[in-house]
Amino acid sequence: MRDILLIEKALRDIVAGQGWEWPEKAVLEIPRDEKHGDLATNLAMVLAKQAKSAPRAVAEKLVAALCEKFPGLVTAEIAGPGFINITFAPSFWQGVVLDVEEQGRAFGSSKNGGGRRIVVEYVSANPTGPLHIGHGRGAAVGDSLTRLLRFAGYDVSTEYYINDAGRQMRLLGDSVYLRMRELLNLPVVYPEDPKGWYHGDYIRDIAREMLEKDPELPNRPEAEAKDLCYEYACATILAGIKEDLREFRVEHQVWFSEKSLVDAGKVEEAFDKLRGMGLVYDKDNAVWLATEQFGDDKDRVLRKSDGYLTYFASDIAYHANKFERGFDECIDVWGADHHGYVPRMKAAITCMQHDPENDFHVVLIQMVNLMRGGEPVAMSTRSGEFVTLREVLDDVGTDAARYMFLSRKSDSPLDFDLDLVKQRNMENPVYYVQYAHARVAALLRRAADRGVTVPEKSTADMLTPLTSADDLALLREVERFRNVVEDAARARAAHPVSFYLMDLAGRLHSYYANNPVLSGDDEAVMKARLVLLRAVSVVIANGLDLLGVSAPESM
Repeated sequence: MRDILLIEKALRDIVAGQGWEWPEKAVLEIPRDEKHGDLATNLAMVLAKQAKSAPRAVAEKLVAALCEKFPGLVTAEIAGPGFINITFAPSFWQGVVLDVEEQGRAFGSSKNGGGRRIVVEYVSANPTGPLHIGHGRGAAVGDSLTRLLRFAGYDVSTEYYINDAGRQMRLLGDSVYLRMRELLNLPVVYPEDPKGWYHGDYIRDIAREMLEKDPELPNRPEAEAKDLCYEYACATILAGIKEDLREFRVEHQVWFSEKSLVDAGKVEEAFDKLRGMGLVYDKDNAVWLATEQFGDDKDRVLRKSDGYLTYFASDIAYHANKFERGFDECIDVWGADHHGYVPRMKAAITCMQHDPENDFHVVLIQMVNLMRGGEPVAMSTRSGEFVTLREVLDDVGTDAARYMFLSRKSDSPLDFDLDLVKQRNMENPVYYVQYAHARVAALLRRAADRGVTVPEKSTADMLTPLTSADDLALLREVERFRNVVEDAARARAAHPVSFYLMDLAGRLHSYYANNPVLSGDDEAVMKARLVLLRAVSVVIANGLDLLGVSAPESM
């Protein structure tokens, strides 16, 4: 927050002016109890030994110098053994409105990321079937995290890693081929293992499409027909995935093919490099990576004895490729069932001579429990295995789906009630926040209808009536947005933005109920409050945009 930065800089100058060094244990924070002011610090207490003076005596020096530095803007009191409680004058908080008006849709953004190059890889579902709601949550988290990081000054690229190589993709082609023969009433031998092929109705649909395009396909040699089934199915399913993500307002700048990585020899190249470092060895007719020495619970197989590459092998080559392309940091969004995969991937990152704590981050996505009226929703008969993202979007829309997916920490299970998010009342969190934005727009329209207009840009004098406890509380909440963005970006997490929007919307709804803006006799107060609420609506729109959710003018 600008208040913390402003005061910290001033205090650092004061401390340096006294010939002291800034202590590592100094804390400057927003107190939980508003009675303790806007900021509180233990600086005097942790400086006492260095200053060779009692904490309260040090505090008196700091308070006097601080108030002299900001006459009329800051007051400070000494509490207890030497805590300093700092309070800003209303004019300081009123200035937040001017900042919002000046910066508009850029309010809350910063250059804190310093242009650090980050690649965020998310969704990356095997193109063996349509996206389900778990993928939808990962898509919302990855896309919103990207928006947030860019807003905070990072240079972010987005990727979808297409797992189009390996056994699962061959099973896809085989499954379509079996369904094709079934449709033609030809003899079919299904695998005994239910997991040995894909059962969903979408497989039958793809087989039917292929027969319509090429009725002679089943007469080709079996291997050739299966290859064509694999290629067509992969392309068809991937096209559907892309369309679903486009509808979901999710961006992927790069669609990176695992097969292209294998075909270009990048996997073998990574093997050779790691073997040259003494980290790859052969054992039991398989190829292994020595990850145990880097924190994994055991060494891992890269190529199995049957000759097939493991997912881990391709992932190593893929992440090596990311760093080769000049990225400083890789962020992967994975399902929570991959939590055991994180240590081995961190070990691999260490093998690549990168810092697994700073250069690699994994965001885990917990399961989504789909509900309707508080009751679990039965699995989709269409897919045979899961509720698809498309079904959810068709039912509740993109705004509701995205906001709900982002309404909890990503590593916490989420109950998604389809009926709740379609309700137009304050119990629905999506409606609650969007209505706050629409409410301000409606209020400004009513004011204009009554001949009350406010300038596009206000002035400090115009804002002086904003001195009530409600005014100041709302102003503080608006200012907090900058800190929320900074902290969320640093934590590589988008959910703090949705939490903040609920708080801000709650403040606005309460303010609106307690302060009938258009019914007062004092026109100066009326206009000041209209300007304040307009600033709040800008911040709500900015926050919703970070979540990929629209900010309607009417509802």
